[in-house]
Amino acid sequence: MKSITLTVNGQPVSGSVESRTHLADFLRGQMGLTGTHLGCEQGVCGACTILIDGQPGRSCIALAAACDGADIRTVEGFDEDPTMARLRKAFSERHGLQCGFCTPGMLVTARDIVNRLDTPDEARIRHALSGNICRCTGYQGIVEAISDVIAETAAEKAPCGAPIVPLGRAAPDAPPPSFEIAERKDAAAGSGAVSATISKPVMRVDDDGWTVLTLVMKAEQPRTKLWEVMTDIPTVARCMPGAEVMAVEGDRIQGRLTIRFGPISAGFNGTLDQQVDASARRVVLSGEGADAKSGTNVQGQLTYALRTEAEERTAVDIEVRFKLTGPLAQFGRSGLVRDFTSRLSSDFAGNLGRLLAGEDIGEAQQRQLSVLALLWGVLRDRLFRR
Repeated sequence: MKSITLTVNGQPVSGSVESRTHLADFLRGQMGLTGTHLGCEQGVCGACTILIDGQPGRSCIALAAACDGADIRTVEGFDEDPTMARLRKAFSERHGLQCGFCTPGMLVTARDIVNRLDTPDEARIRHALSGNICRCTGYQGIVEAISDVIAETAAEKAPCGAPIVPLGRAAPDAPPPSFEIAERKDAAAGSGAVSATISKPVMRVDDDGWTVLTLVMKAEQPRTKLWEVMTDIPTVARCMPGAEVMAVEGDRIQGRLTIRFGPISAGFNGTLDQQVDASARRVVLSGEGADAKSGTNVQGQLTYALRTEAEERTAVDIEVRFKLTGPLAQFGRSGLVRDFTSRLSSDFAGNLGRLLAGEDIGEAQQRQLSVLALLWGVLRDRLFRR
């Protein structure tokens, strides 16, 4: 076994690999970055294309040990990239994808074409795409999508060969950066809901393999009043779709989180230990749970701390740490987790705002968390993101 250290999507990672382990297997197996697809596993189809030190490369034939020290960018690492955002939108508008299997590698190659070539004609684009096989679309929509983005960015494109600046890189112990806060507004006309906003989560994987998400919620409420609500765990659980508190015994809480995967329902029963620091206005919930049907287990910790931003506004710094093991662990991996968390947090913030305004949120308590509904929302947001 060989120890390697890489920078993956802007974050330093380490692991142990055998000499024959391919980079794609390391990214998918040890990192959980399953957006990198494996097709031929011979470097022919291009489905596994990623960026290795800023250049497109086949991760199915690149040995992980040979990439020690490299800067790796997978399809999950382009959420804040303007060129990729335009390509996703163009692929959707031009119907440049069907089954989607080739799409991650196709998008990485398409981004390289846009950034590297000045004004390529259709023949040049098709030649540059020749290493990426698509068995569904006939390529016409893909070529048109790339041409559209090239036309849009011709005036502002970086010089050929300009270095790629890693996105979202920060020191491991640095505080969360400032986020753009998008307010969750109640759709009901004349609603008296309190304004509650939530930031886009920042996600990383720590050295022990735990997924860590940090985000900030803001509510137009004094810190003292919000603290009373946030320390009432059964009340907080009512704001979270699919969550239920079954018993509270001192600092120990028994609960359940129900998630629907289409016709399959997974119910995680677990126990949480609560630690409350009233002087710091800080709560730590830690515990574990399991779904008996699928055999999936989850360990996690939720920490939130309240701080005053203004006389009538309180910010809540939130950190979620979790690790899934078992058949459903795939749903706890990749950049989709951040999008799921963002949408779920938005629902929570909206429900909390209504609760603070004295409105009934009984329906939110009964509604199960539908992964398929969230998945559709996430894919729609990604495909139409501007």
